Amino acid sequence: MMKFIAENIQYPVIAMEKGIQGRVICQFVVEKDGSISNIQVVRTSGDASFDKEGVRVISTMPKWKPGKQRGKPVRVTYTIPVNFRLQ
Repeated sequence: MMKFIAENIQYPVIAMEKGIQGRVICQFVVEKDGSISNIQVVRTSGDASFDKEGVRVISTMPKWKPGKQRGKPVRVTYTIPVNFRLQ
């Protein structure tokens, strides 16, 4: 998952020009069928372009293997950090 995010994230041009770095904490639900839904920013970096890009890259993730409870697929809430660092 983190490899997918690292390979598909696009650093916002405005933030790059300003030399801004940050971290966005995003939360989403993995549905019973493995699809991603209810993506939201739990903690912002203070820059809206980072928030939008974090939500965008998570929405493009391929289907996950759904969580299971007693052998049946269930919805699972997941929280991940999306880091933006200039090199």
